[in-house]
Amino acid sequence: MSMIGSLFEIIGFAIGIPVGVSIGFLIFRHADSTDFKDPYIRPIQELDKSSLLDILPELPLWVKHPDYERVDWLNDVIRDMWPYVDKAICGMIESMCKPIFDEYIGLYFIRSIDFESLTFGSLPPIIQGIKVHEMNEDNLVFDLAAKWAGNPNIILVLNVSHLPIKVQLIDMQITASVRLTLKPLVPTFPCFSNVVVSLLDKPDVDFGLKVMGGDVMAIPGLYQFIQNIIKKYIASLYLWPQYLEIPVLDASVGAANKPVGILHVKVIRASDLLKMDLLGSSDPYVKLKLSGAGRIIPSKKTSVKTKNLNPVWNEEFKLTVNDHMSQVLELYVYDWEKVGLHDKLGMQVIPLMILKPNVKKELTIGLVKNLDSNDTRNRKPRGSITVEMTFVPFVEENMGLNGPIDFYMRKETVSKNLGSEFVNKPGLLLVTVISATNVEGKHHNNPFALVIFKGDKRKTKIMKKTQDPSWNEEFQFVLDEPPFEDVIHIEVISKRKLKIGFSSSKEALGHVDINLVDVVYNNRINEKYHLINSRNGMIHVDIEWNAT
Repeated sequence: MSMIGSLFEIIGFAIGIPVGVSIGFLIFRHADSTDFKDPYIRPIQELDKSSLLDILPELPLWVKHPDYERVDWLNDVIRDMWPYVDKAICGMIESMCKPIFDEYIGLYFIRSIDFESLTFGSLPPIIQGIKVHEMNEDNLVFDLAAKWAGNPNIILVLNVSHLPIKVQLIDMQITASVRLTLKPLVPTFPCFSNVVVSLLDKPDVDFGLKVMGGDVMAIPGLYQFIQNIIKKYIASLYLWPQYLEIPVLDASVGAANKPVGILHVKVIRASDLLKMDLLGSSDPYVKLKLSGAGRIIPSKKTSVKTKNLNPVWNEEFKLTVNDHMSQVLELYVYDWEKVGLHDKLGMQVIPLMILKPNVKKELTIGLVKNLDSNDTRNRKPRGSITVEMTFVPFVEENMGLNGPIDFYMRKETVSKNLGSEFVNKPGLLLVTVISATNVEGKHHNNPFALVIFKGDKRKTKIMKKTQDPSWNEEFQFVLDEPPFEDVIHIEVISKRKLKIGFSSSKEALGHVDINLVDVVYNNRINEKYHLINSRNGMIHVDIEWNAT
C-alpha cells in the first residue's frame, strides 16, 4: 500500500503543477489589474541635473558643447575601413622598427628582436565630436575628441642569450582631444601640403603589459608611475604649442610652416631673483627659444651675470618665426653652476599673437616655477624679467628683375636696380637640400650633405647604402643684409663606422659652390647642380631669400 500511495503522490504532483500554472495564467491574463498605471513621459529639458546624470552618466561631447558636431557617418567609415587601416599601420610600424631593432642586435647579448604578433584588434577608435574653426586663406583647423578602447595584441620577442623574453601589450584605452591643422592649402590634390597634429589636453592612456606571462602592471606603485611617465612624455612632445608635422605633398609642391618673419628679442633685465647660492646670491642667465615650430629649434642664451639678483643684460637676439598666431616665446632664467645641473630660477611664456607687425613692445612679466596653474609652488615670488620684442614679417614680394645677374656686378649697381632700402634690409636665407643622384663612392655609399655658409656648418642625416639619397632637409640662416657677395658651399660625403674602436672613415663624393647673388635677385632658385670631383653626381637644392 505504501508503494501505491507513493505512486499516486508522484502522479498527482506531476499533473497538479502544470494544471495549477495554466489556471493561474488564464486568471491573470483575463483579470484587470488595479495597480497598473500609464508611464509618465517627461521631456529631457525638464529633468534636473541629478536625474539627467543618472540616465546619462557620460554625455557625448556634442551634447555638452553645441559647437561640436556629431560625426556618426565618420565613425561608420572608420569601422568599415579599420581592418585595412590596422594592417597598414602595423606594416608601417614593422618597417620603421626594423632598422631600430637591428642597431641593438649584438648589444647586451641580444640575438634578435621580432614581433610575434602585431595587431590593434577589431575595435576601431570612436570620434565623439568634431569642431571646425573658421578657415582662412591658407589653412583649415578643426578639433576632435577621440576615444579608443581597443583589444590589441602586440607581442615583442627578445632573444637574449638563447632565452626568449616575451613582452605583450593588451587592452589599450586612449582618450584624447586633438587639434588637426591642414596647411598650407595648395591647388594640388589633396589640396594641402601638411597635416599638423597637436594635443589640447594631456591624454589618458591605459593598457596592460605582460612580461613572460606575468602582469607587470599589477606590481604596487608601478601602474601609476608608468601612467605619469607616459603623460609627461607625450605632453612634452605634442601638447600645444608643440606639435607633430606630417608631410603629405613634396616640398617642391608646397611646404607647410615656411618662415613668415623674424622676431627681434632684447633681454633687458631681471629683478628680485631667488637666492640660490650659499652666500645669498645667484649667477643668472636667460635661455630663450620659440616653441611650436614642429622641429628642434636651437635655443639662445644670454651671458652669465655673477652674484647679481637684479641683472641687466641688454642683449639682442633674432629668432625665425614660422607661425605668428600660434608660436610662443619661452623664457627660462637659470642659476649658473660650475658643477652639476643649473638651477631654474623661473620661467614664463609670451604668445607672439600679442605683437603687431613692426611695432616694438616692452613687457615686464613675473616668473613662475612652471605653467601649471594648480601648482602651489607658483605662489612663491620669483622676481620678474623685462624684454623688448618686435615681430618683423617678410615682404610678400621682393623687388627684383627678371633674368640672371652677373656675380661680379658691384653691390652699388644692384642697389640702384633694386632700391637702397631693399639692399640694406636683413632677412632669412633658407637652404633646402632635397636630394642627390649618382653619388658613387669607391669604398662605401652612406651619403650625407654638409652645408657651409660663413663658417657655419650644417649637415643632413646619413642615408645608408644608396647612390641616390633623398634628404629634404631645410637649414636657416638669419642675416643682417642680403648675401650679394656670398657663396654657399655644399659637400656630399659618405661615412662609415669602423668595426674596431669608435673611429669612422669618410669619403668625399663631390661638392658645389653656389653664388647667392641670383637668389637675392630672383628671391628663389630651385636647381640641380653637377657635383665637382664626381663622375655623374648631381645635387638638387632649393634656396630662398626672404627680406624683412
